[in-house]
Amino acid sequence: MENTIRFYGAMWCGDTRRARNWFDKHQIPYEWVDVEKDEAAAELVKSLNNGFRSIPTIVFADGSRLAEPSTARLEEHIRKLGLVTEAVAAPLPVIRPHTSPPESPAAP
Repeated sequence: MENTIRFYGAMWCGDTRRARNWFDKHQIPYEWVDVEKDEAAAELVKSLNNGFRSIPTIVFADGSRLAEPSTARLEEHIRKLGLVTEAVAAPLPVIRPHTSPPESPAAP
């Protein structure tokens, strides 16, 4: 089985840029296909998405695919495929116990 992830999109699309940034940040290699420059790719995307040119469309080596995924959905699928194992979400904030301010000395 080929290990290539094919990433179909267009750089004017904010969802495409967001998903590509996520892949780049997590150093997950992919083959970029610009549907604005490749008419056959644009037609493939439409055939995969019931006639809609939904971008980004990401096709994984196992044959699974995502169309216009949220960052959470993208991360979930990548984890399911075992392509990342470390925690990739933003770290949770540290919540410190509430402490009262120091009492001021009594006025004379």
